Amino acid sequence: MTWLAITDHTDRRLSLRGLGLEKRDEPVIADVPNQVLNRGSIMFETQVAEDSKPQVLFGYTNPHPSHRSLVFQAIPGGGVAMVHVQSDKIAHAAIAHKNAGRAEILRLTYSWDIKYNWGRLTLEQAGETAVTSVAVENPLPLTLDDLRDLMLGRGQQDYAADVVFAALSDQIEPIGASPTLSPDTPVATPWGYRNVGTLKRGDTVYTAEGEVVPVLQTISRTVPARGSFAPIRMRAPYFGLQDDIVIAPEQHVVIDGPEVEYLFSCEKVLTPARHLVNGFAARTETCGHLVRYTQLILPNHDTILAGGAPLESLYIGRIRRDTHQLASSVMFGVDRNDLPEHKAPSHKVLKWYEAIHLAKRRAA
Repeated sequence: MTWLAITDHTDRRLSLRGLGLEKRDEPVIADVPNQVLNRGSIMFETQVAEDSKPQVLFGYTNPHPSHRSLVFQAIPGGGVAMVHVQSDKIAHAAIAHKNAGRAEILRLTYSWDIKYNWGRLTLEQAGETAVTSVAVENPLPLTLDDLRDLMLGRGQQDYAADVVFAALSDQIEPIGASPTLSPDTPVATPWGYRNVGTLKRGDTVYTAEGEVVPVLQTISRTVPARGSFAPIRMRAPYFGLQDDIVIAPEQHVVIDGPEVEYLFSCEKVLTPARHLVNGFAARTETCGHLVRYTQLILPNHDTILAGGAPLESLYIGRIRRDTHQLASSVMFGVDRNDLPEHKAPSHKVLKWYEAIHLAKRRAA
């Protein structure tokens, strides 16, 4: 799996050998005229629009020598449509979403495999576990010129202000639950703290309640270091940390205290790390184009101790019952019999507006 390109409002990069951590010795595709990428994924994140007006979010158009375009457009009623045109050939799909407010982020992933005449458009929403996908019939390959027009902004490119970033991979990218801990995050075990990236199936870890539980799976993934993947540094001694740790914005942190009991009538809640960023206790971490994350799957949805702070382990729900969803996830290739079933999150997961309100109360 190789990320070939990434673009945002300040930088545009494309390398046929791959970016950053994944750079190869040889190009993934040859730099020759009319070369095509028959398999890959385009991912981009965008803020949810408050209105339902049609808006082109991301795409390109090249009318010469024959019409070529790939456009992702917000559509009335809440949704995104994709239209891919190559001369007289057209591939298209549309996917709906519930407008949850301006503060939320949508992630769109379009994947295709020409060999199997397969395509998929997927929508994920920050803070939600649900994934919505639709099939793309008769997908079209992308030429190298297409990729450069789309990712480098050559010619007639559309890149809306609401779009956070876009990235291109040469593989079918997984969808759904994703790892959120830096591999060097120290996790409490009966033999002391060990980097989470060194743990494997059969090792044991401590939960925040002091129980010893086995690791069923260790899951890792490399992603663009942008948007909802951009790393956050949680700083000691805040949140009970003994050392600084680096985590993804969507990593859930366990928060307790009188404000939690007063606002939510429970002892503890889970809040995404992105809502804890304040410049001192938690702040954005500078890094390269890509970042690698790891997480643990435990028998139950337990809280682990990462650097001394209580953090959520990977929540996978009942994905083992859905072979299609399992095959599309970061757990692809894992025997379903080696996976647990997680009924419900261990604590209440705060909505974005609840998390922001709590953060303001704690800062007051």
